[in-house]
Amino acid sequence: MRALITLIVIVWLVVGVIAAAQRGYFGGKADVRNCNRAASAAVTIVAGPLNYVGVDPRISCKVPQPSK
Repeated sequence: MRALITLIVIVWLVVGVIAAAQRGYFGGKADVRNCNRAASAAVTIVAGPLNYVGVDPRISCKVPQPSK
């Protein structure tokens, strides 16, 4: 039973990675000052197959800037 659950979780995450790649989250230069792209990619991966039934998770976040 444990092996079946592990397999389901792995397949779920692989489908999520495919969905994130199709949305272009892994291409281009990463901007350290903006975590929106990384957070949205992570949530898309966790959502897995739900991405293909209309779920479009997006995260908005702000990174604190150093004082001047």
